[in-house]
Amino acid sequence: QFSDTGSRKEHVKITSESKPGFLERLSETSGGMLMGFVTFLLSFYLLFTNEGRALRTAKSLDEGLSLVIPLDSIHSVSQQNEGRLVHLAGALSTSKPLFDPSYGLSIQAVKLKRNVEMYQWVEYEDSTEYEENGEIKKETKYSYNTEWKSEVVNSRNFDREIGHKNPSAMAVESFTAVSPNVQVGSFVLSKGLVDKIDDFKQLSLSDLEDPHADVTRGGDYFYHSENPRRPEVGDLRVSFFYAGLSGDDPHLGSADKVTVIARQRGDQLVPYHTKSGDVLQILYPGELSVEEVFQKEHESNTMKTWALRAAGWLTMFVGISLMTRIFYTLVDWFPVVRDLVNIGLKAFAFCVASSLSLLTISIGWLFYRPLWALLIGLLSVVPIVVAKSHVPPKKQQ
Repeated sequence: QFSDTGSRKEHVKITSESKPGFLERLSETSGGMLMGFVTFLLSFYLLFTNEGRALRTAKSLDEGLSLVIPLDSIHSVSQQNEGRLVHLAGALSTSKPLFDPSYGLSIQAVKLKRNVEMYQWVEYEDSTEYEENGEIKKETKYSYNTEWKSEVVNSRNFDREIGHKNPSAMAVESFTAVSPNVQVGSFVLSKGLVDKIDDFKQLSLSDLEDPHADVTRGGDYFYHSENPRRPEVGDLRVSFFYAGLSGDDPHLGSADKVTVIARQRGDQLVPYHTKSGDVLQILYPGELSVEEVFQKEHESNTMKTWALRAAGWLTMFVGISLMTRIFYTLVDWFPVVRDLVNIGLKAFAFCVASSLSLLTISIGWLFYRPLWALLIGLLSVVPIVVAKSHVPPKKQQ
């Protein structure tokens, strides 16, 4: 079946295969058990190392807060602060503007990004499975639409390439230019600090002329197209983004200000290695006090810690579920029993994953904060106690 609605095309493909037997399902489940065991072990590593990282980062931030020295002036380099952790805030500056000669564009900024998109076919698929006459049938609807994409879409992987063929490469490439010398006052930022300047904003092209005869400006894009309003597959559009405005611009405003905490080495700001084994080189947009910077860093560390804890728990839950899937396979031909076993296995995986996750976290804290580790270790027993309390007395006996 084939239909064409404007630039969107669709077709449906139906495939069928015989329903797998008991031994085949058992073999697949055995392979899943092995994968589940690997996932289960990976969760311990993720949870344990995350706690060590979180505590090490927190201690490093506390160390940095106790040692940092706010600079009185960013326009002079004091030898008294050589090798020390310093705090400063000021406007960004660069020695030379960044250019894109192909489009006659220049800007005084830390970074200039050219983003190239090509009008291409994109394939989408939506599958549903059902059982019919002892066979498992899969109905897949493939739809094709033309869209602007910044990466080349390989149409050779399409289910039906005929009529949906894309070019194999773009005639114009994307790139990001970075200023070789970025300063705040008299201090030069290290590469690591420059990498943190990534708040990109789209550059308006309203004041620029069309750079070539075959390029047309439309809004904030340069189009390589005969008719930008009705592009064809293979047409290009180019947009520009900048980060870290480093000079006063009549259209964009004054230079961006940043706050930096790093080690002073001569007139350079470089990473500071703490006694806890972490590295401090911090940059935030705007002018912030020392306390505000370290508060933001602690908040970021807390968010990352909880995100990795959740990821570790989910990894353990999935691993346990895969390892216990074989019990479901053994009874999957009994509808009622199958559903009850499935619920029981998920409850079991939830309780065990919760307990083992808390226990792993407590072990991770053991070396750094023993009292907290003991408390979390006691909490790890709660899910198992709660689960056991809901079991009827006869089953407990």
